[in-house]
Amino acid sequence: MQQNKKSHRSLILILGSLTALSPFSIDMYLSAFPQMAHAFNTNVAEVSLTLSSYFIGLASGQLFYGPVMDRFGRKKPLYVGLIIYILASIGCALSQTINALIVFRFLQAIGSCSASVAAFAMVRDLFDSKSSAKVFSLLILILGVSPLLAPTIGGYLAVHSGWASVFFVLAAIAATILTVVIFKLPESHKGDIEHVLRPMPIIRNYLSILREPQFYTYAISGAIGFSALFVYLAASPSIFMEFFGVSEQTYGWIFAFIAMGIVGMSQVNVLLIKKFSNEKILFSSLLTLSVASFIFLICSYLGLYNLYSVVGTMFVFLCCIGLSNPNSAALSMAPFGSKAGSAAAMLGFLQMSAGAIVSVCVGLLKAQQLFPIACVFVATSVIAVAILVLGSKNIVNKIEIDPNAVDAIAH
Repeated sequence: MQQNKKSHRSLILILGSLTALSPFSIDMYLSAFPQMAHAFNTNVAEVSLTLSSYFIGLASGQLFYGPVMDRFGRKKPLYVGLIIYILASIGCALSQTINALIVFRFLQAIGSCSASVAAFAMVRDLFDSKSSAKVFSLLILILGVSPLLAPTIGGYLAVHSGWASVFFVLAAIAATILTVVIFKLPESHKGDIEHVLRPMPIIRNYLSILREPQFYTYAISGAIGFSALFVYLAASPSIFMEFFGVSEQTYGWIFAFIAMGIVGMSQVNVLLIKKFSNEKILFSSLLTLSVASFIFLICSYLGLYNLYSVVGTMFVFLCCIGLSNPNSAALSMAPFGSKAGSAAAMLGFLQMSAGAIVSVCVGLLKAQQLFPIACVFVATSVIAVAILVLGSKNIVNKIEIDPNAVDAIAH
């Protein structure tokens, strides 16, 4: 029994490390943006385009790895993905131009996507529905640590060893994970030779999911609302290190504090769904995000913000996202049974695509002031509320969900 518990904990830690790889890849180098801008003779806004290329890689990888892992099993595609990630991370560290870094970040995302897809697929393979909800909750806690630690670690690495050291460390982390996966992680799905990998059947399957009113209403509104997180990720180095002039280490601590908003409220959501419907929580959180965005827009236009009020506003933004994301994901996934894996892949694709678009907007606006960033926040939040309100009218037979499963489905 003791051995089984130990094996169970080891398995969860391995799966947790796989899910945390991509968040670390996003957050760990943010503190180094000003240093990278100087090294490449450009500005922080253009460096933020490396985030956009990463999100594009995540979006496309979501749709690719699901069918491939169903066909060939979980571990072989995971091996390939982690090797791509390691090589791309080294390529990032050795990049001589910003354009080269943008390309390698895209490849890095293609590799890292295999880790998260494999981890969540293996939870479904290895655990029953009751146990999987508990495992997902544990994985969420591991995920929650990454935004609290990664920017601070990256800041210290950048200051003491240069920005390239961040990517060498990420490569080393992935190499360690690959070694553990090879020797310690069991294969949970041998692969199905009858699984079709032809493009047209896969495309038709995804289109059938998109045509479901309950899916496109909650998935698209939730994805656009969730994109406010990517606005924050792309803009925060400019806001805090250029506009307010804080150090790399201080930025890491600010980032960790603000990240507590999304982590904490995602846990509070578990309590709220016992008293309120998922729709009410989703609508209220997106509406609050819109109101906060308008306040941010007006105050930034009038020049009324200081460092502390901006930190507080960003904290409120991420709190709203922490509430909206679990409920939009759960509501959009509710109509699907056998297509749950494909629906989850499409949901991830929509979220990452929205994130890529808004982060490109931040880069193209060269948003080194608060007002243009506030405009993007307003646009995303208002569009999200509008899609939710208008799309809800098309849902004829809404599929209800198990409140106890919301947190597991969302992540």
